[in-house]
Amino acid sequence: MSFIIAGVFMIGLVAVLVLFLGKPKDGSKGSAGKTKAQIIREANKRLAKNPHDPIALMSLGDVYFTNQLWDKAHSTYSQLVKLALANKDGVIDLYQAFLRVGICCINLQDKDEEAIQALSNAIRLNGTAYEPNYYLGKTMFKMQLYDKAVPLFKKALMADPTAHGVYFSLGQCLYNAKKYRESLPALKKALDEEPGNKEALYDMADAMTKEGHGDKAIKVFMHLRADPVYGARSCLQAGIFHIKTSCDAAIQDLEIGLKHENAEPETKIDIMYNLARCYFEKNLIPKGLGLLKQVRSLNSNYKDTNTLINRYQELSQNSNLQVYVSSNSSDFVTLCRKFITTKYRNSTIKIQNIDVDVLYTDILAEIYSSKWEDVALFRFFRTTGSTGEIYVREFHGHMSDVKAARGFCISAGTFTEDARRYIDGRPIDLIEKNDLTKVLKQISL
Repeated sequence: MSFIIAGVFMIGLVAVLVLFLGKPKDGSKGSAGKTKAQIIREANKRLAKNPHDPIALMSLGDVYFTNQLWDKAHSTYSQLVKLALANKDGVIDLYQAFLRVGICCINLQDKDEEAIQALSNAIRLNGTAYEPNYYLGKTMFKMQLYDKAVPLFKKALMADPTAHGVYFSLGQCLYNAKKYRESLPALKKALDEEPGNKEALYDMADAMTKEGHGDKAIKVFMHLRADPVYGARSCLQAGIFHIKTSCDAAIQDLEIGLKHENAEPETKIDIMYNLARCYFEKNLIPKGLGLLKQVRSLNSNYKDTNTLINRYQELSQNSNLQVYVSSNSSDFVTLCRKFITTKYRNSTIKIQNIDVDVLYTDILAEIYSSKWEDVALFRFFRTTGSTGEIYVREFHGHMSDVKAARGFCISAGTFTEDARRYIDGRPIDLIEKNDLTKVLKQISL
């Protein structure tokens, strides 16, 4: 029993001593219990006596910094840096002063260079700490100095692997530096931290596309099509992917993209351009022309817009030329046969063979006219560009294979000078777009 009484007595004595020793001698509540106004008032009293009082400046600086009064905090900690460098008595924490000057500069305008200097000094004093590396990385990122920001964010993660948001910043740096493969792990971890981070989601999908994994990224782009911020860009990416496989799916993607009124001008132009090409692929020429004219009004020199407008305006005025350039194989072959019978309407024609290739269609025919009769080979190029000598030379060789005495190369475009020189002295005629169009206008399908 006596041991219990003694124990209770000792506990009470310790409690009294703690209360007594812990009580400030001046009778105040202590700095932790003071209000912001009290701290500022007391600090200003001390500064009135000594404008360079480090204790007063540190108290003021802490209040300003904690309450995000960045202008006042910046001024106060800048004074503390000067005092610490002049006195070097250890009263002022120089590392913290440099760090807080840098953080203040980040939150103020036009102080990036000062932020870099202050945070670099903080790193010299404590190179393994999280905060100076992270905030200097943010400053470098803001200035688009991505290669310098990356190692700083990596050091910040080494100091605190659980720090929120650093993986996202690191991923953004690598992505913007076009180091797409390296950005993927960081962006993935950023999404693990914050699954709703749509910017990280879009960047990761775009990085996958750049690395040749569009088949994996397409689900993300489809998911983001309706997003008010990333929707337009996602529709464009989805449309470009689907152009390779399904023009109908691409049109759906791109038409959704056009509905985003807040799309960036460059993105909107890209959407309209690609959608116009899809419309042309589906023979919706008036719709495609309308979009391209809008593109031209926004950017008169955008890619090959002017060339496409001229080409498809002509096609819209000549339905047979339209069939020649962009219809299915069956209609194209029918048109080619009619071209031969129309061009040589006063001759007897007997078709021997038709060979449809990806780049051209060959028709071998016997032609009997009043002036000549022979086996002739017709090669129809669907391109609207320029056809070179190599194709004409190969055609000449094929004429020998099929025992054709005469040859006709027909194109919706032109032939190069080398191609024209090659046919000199050879039984080959080159028929370019102008002559082709004259004959097509006489054909009724």
